[in-house]
Amino acid sequence: MSAAHRPPAPLILTCGEPAGIGPELAPKALAADVPFVWMGDPRHLPAGTHWAEVSTPADPAPAGALPVLRHDFPAPNTPGRPDLTNAQAVADVIARAAAMAMAGQAGGICTLPISKQALKQGAGFAFPGHTEYLADLAGGVDVVMMLASTSVTPPCRVVPATIHIPLEDVPRTLTPALLERTIRITHAGLIRDFGIPAPRIAVAGLNPHAGEGGTMGWQETDWIAPLCERLREQGLAVSGPHPADTMFHAPARARWDAAIACYHDQGLIPIKTLDFAGGVNVTLGLPFVRTSPDHGTAFDIAGSGAADPSSTIAALRMGWDMARKRAAA
Repeated sequence: MSAAHRPPAPLILTCGEPAGIGPELAPKALAADVPFVWMGDPRHLPAGTHWAEVSTPADPAPAGALPVLRHDFPAPNTPGRPDLTNAQAVADVIARAAAMAMAGQAGGICTLPISKQALKQGAGFAFPGHTEYLADLAGGVDVVMMLASTSVTPPCRVVPATIHIPLEDVPRTLTPALLERTIRITHAGLIRDFGIPAPRIAVAGLNPHAGEGGTMGWQETDWIAPLCERLREQGLAVSGPHPADTMFHAPARARWDAAIACYHDQGLIPIKTLDFAGGVNVTLGLPFVRTSPDHGTAFDIAGSGAADPSSTIAALRMGWDMARKRAAA
């Protein structure tokens, strides 16, 4: 087998916030049936978890055992109650996993949910979330956040151009440069990570009815439509701006491979409604594969054993598929 077509190394599943549902999702994620190791403190795993310590992601583990890249934390975990002394270790696990992925020791990373509040209070975490932190770890690269479905047809893939900002800040933050950058990163990611050779990208309007000819807003006629036209002239299959309220039913989704939303809820409400359990968070633009389940820490059910692993399993399977596509390129 040539080096160019050698399978990628296993993925790393990072532990996330130990007081959340991450520890109980890790052993359940073995049902994904793709190669991965869990990075974290084995004390945080549910009692009775069958696990085996490994030194690298490529090391074999006994059948049925959760392979663990050990990363000791200062304190044990109490489900539902974050311990701020563990916050820095949560961030360190992400950084360690990203470094291993960039060094080729892992095929990519899948990140279990973190508590942004705990990270800020306990570790002075300066980033809005995983996406921005990983971009910084990779050297300040430009990235976008994609939410991708796994169990609806046609698939739903959405990229918000603006993310974790107040709604009142969206009109001044959404600029032609930002929207173009988002479209171009999405276009490249669909080719490299999803194997779509000529991606079709639909752009949502900012205003109701995509501005309705300027009667409900001016951004669409002033610069969003001209930007889409310019990108089409350059060979990108970009359409829009479209009214966001008619973009996400099945016949509409069949006409595009990814949709660009102008703001967070415009894109995330449709996909979470369509495929809440099977949605996957993907970071496009990184030099390594990164996926994540599309849910939070769920402190209210942590430790109960009730956590649904569907999104984590979907994220691992999508991450492995992306890693194989990159390895074969």
